[in-house]
Amino acid sequence: MTASNRLVERLTRIFRDVFENESIVVRDNMTSGDIEGWDSLSHIDLLYAIEKEFGIVFTIGEAGSALRNVGELRGLIEKKVAAGG
Repeated sequence: MTASNRLVERLTRIFRDVFENESIVVRDNMTSGDIEGWDSLSHIDLLYAIEKEFGIVFTIGEAGSALRNVGELRGLIEKKVAAGG
């Protein structure tokens, strides 16, 4: 299994936990419009859960940035993990 696949598995688990929906399957083109309940508050919960899981910290700018989809979020996570947080 590739590192990217492991990351997607971990993200899927986080999304399912945050949104309390075991049917979520994370895809790169997924947006907040694809998940019921993904609003500004749950977005903060999601980012916090990702920070804890991956040992990274999002800046205020990243947290409020206009990431267009989960693929861009995944890319940011990969970049931060590679840089050591």
